[in-house]
Amino acid sequence: MKKLEKVSVLALSLLSTASFFGCGSDSSSGTESGADVNPVSSVCGEFTAFEDGLGNTYCLNSSGAIEYSVLADGTVLYPEVLASSSSANGEIVDPTLSSSSAASFICNETSAPLSIIGTRYFYSDAAGSYYYDLANASCEKTYLSAIVSSSSEAIPSGNESSSSVMIPEISSSSNFIIPISSVAIIPNENDPILTFNESALTIEKNNQCVDTAGTVVKILCAGNYYLAGSTSSYEILVAADTTAKVYLYLNGLSLTSPDDAAIYVQNANKVFLYAVDGTTNQLGDAATRNKVWSFVDEGETKNDTTRAVVYSKKDLTLKGNGSLTVNVSCADTSLCGNGIHTTKDLKIKDAPTLSVTAKKNALKGKRSVEIEGGNITLTSTLGDGIKSDEDDAEKLASGKGRIVITGGTFSITAKDDGVEASNFIVIADSVSSPTMTITANAGKGIVSDSLVNILAGKVTVTAGDDGIHSNGSILFNGGETTVTAGDDGIHADSALHVNDGSINIVKAVEGMEAWFMYFDGGVTSTYATDDGWNAAGGTAVGSSGSSGSMGGWGGMGGGPQSSSHCYAYIRGGYHYVSASGNDIDVLDANGTATQTGGVLILEIPSSNGGGMGGGSGCSTNQSGGLIDTDDGFTISGGVLLGFGSQTESYPSCSSTSYTNANYYGSANAAFKPQGSGSMIIYGGDVASVSTVDVSGMNSITFPNGMQYYYK
Repeated sequence: MKKLEKVSVLALSLLSTASFFGCGSDSSSGTESGADVNPVSSVCGEFTAFEDGLGNTYCLNSSGAIEYSVLADGTVLYPEVLASSSSANGEIVDPTLSSSSAASFICNETSAPLSIIGTRYFYSDAAGSYYYDLANASCEKTYLSAIVSSSSEAIPSGNESSSSVMIPEISSSSNFIIPISSVAIIPNENDPILTFNESALTIEKNNQCVDTAGTVVKILCAGNYYLAGSTSSYEILVAADTTAKVYLYLNGLSLTSPDDAAIYVQNANKVFLYAVDGTTNQLGDAATRNKVWSFVDEGETKNDTTRAVVYSKKDLTLKGNGSLTVNVSCADTSLCGNGIHTTKDLKIKDAPTLSVTAKKNALKGKRSVEIEGGNITLTSTLGDGIKSDEDDAEKLASGKGRIVITGGTFSITAKDDGVEASNFIVIADSVSSPTMTITANAGKGIVSDSLVNILAGKVTVTAGDDGIHSNGSILFNGGETTVTAGDDGIHADSALHVNDGSINIVKAVEGMEAWFMYFDGGVTSTYATDDGWNAAGGTAVGSSGSSGSMGGWGGMGGGPQSSSHCYAYIRGGYHYVSASGNDIDVLDANGTATQTGGVLILEIPSSNGGGMGGGSGCSTNQSGGLIDTDDGFTISGGVLLGFGSQTESYPSCSSTSYTNANYYGSANAAFKPQGSGSMIIYGGDVASVSTVDVSGMNSITFPNGMQYYYK
């Protein structure tokens, strides 16, 4: 039997109720509990569950064969059919033992056994399945026992508990696999099934919690609801009590509202939209909105209008491995235009295939957006791709207004910003590493009021404005980031920390800009048409400047800084910076720049670039060039090589004509420039420069493909 890897992120054992989803009431629905169902029997789905008295579960098909088993520790196993041969008297020979062994005959059985880690399993029509261990020489048959579910037999009404078959919650990004038939969602006998056929609606197993008066289908109680079919005559309203957890299983549903949102969550504790595995689902709203909803919330009568295809006033979670397409038709963007919008927390789990085409924001969770996985395509013709815009100071201080992405594959195209948060943005990895392609045609690719922290993943940004922007700080602690920007490539109003990862600024006006710049690691390349690196601008709120909790994602380093001037520190990593134009600075600091370690390569690729014109030799000018600082550049360690014809300051300089045909530097550090010029500046571990034969040297490749050689 093949043993499959256990999924640590699910904190298996699978026999724990926390690892299952299902139905239930306010206290026992969904992933929260499942006390009304025997979780052991539930792992078998449509198969019959047996157990051996040791905590192990066996899932048998209608022919009695074991489809798979779930051990007590949560490991899922597939059986293997043993290749066996028959003896002269028809008994089955165990192929793993010598023919001389007395145990080579398996108790006069006439069918080949299944094997699960050394144990042989047989099926008896008369007595059911049993297992026999070869260590038991007496051939005594130990039978498996069928497990009887403790599901309720009564159909619940109101908020009473209902129950359903509970299936293992599987992460598609892991190596944990079970038979496809066992992960199918099977409604419990008490779960309502709503099937739409244009203007007709049928309800099977109505639990008295579905109100179908008019075109508004009201979900009034906690529990599971299965939605299927096609209609443009109905819309879904969730109006349960404040403790209810409502699970809407989209099981092949195509629903476009005739006059409002497709799904409106007015009241509940939490609502889960589950795209059932293997199904395709579509949701759309009305082009014209004219409804005003009146309802009582916490004793107060409120009026509300829906603002999205899926609009929720409560926490909303998208789950499942099926497909969901959301299309916005709303014409008046002052009233609506969002794809999926909750005024509370929005979460996406599992690995749904999600496509949203919106006019305003494709995904919006006012208090937070957290995405763990999925194949997600977002298009906004007028607004943002993903947005969290909490503006309450107390909630911001508690960490709301955040966007956290820890997995998934994203394609985001927006007229305005790609990803925007009023607090902080974290891109990290969990069970998978996110891949994000962001196009912000007229806005910023990633923008935060507090902090952007990239710890992992592959992020590619093309933006009409800044590529990545924070009104506070930006941290790079890993990942692979590529930016093409119409303005700044990376801009922090407070501090920029590059600690690790790969950064490639393909093109920008200002490549990287911040009040305080710290380069302690990573491998970066920057190309700009004005300043490559610019320690300037922003708001002097200190290098840790952030409003709100980081929620365990790590602080920004450094302490409050003086606002008297800006500065750049180069202390580690490998960095290539270049700029071309009529008035450029490759490294600019409206204060000081200090290098104590790392590798810094500066270049003006165009021979006439830098300052206000040409120049030759090691002359300085007051118009910038390779290095331009207000209060000086100092270097005490690391490697500095600069290629150009203009500079305002430098540690050491060689009047050496260079071309892009040779490597230049010293025996321990060398680089081949892109252009040609007449001066090379250097410092740190480089004591002099000349042409270098790089044979036998080690190399580092910058993200733009250029190489630095060293010994």
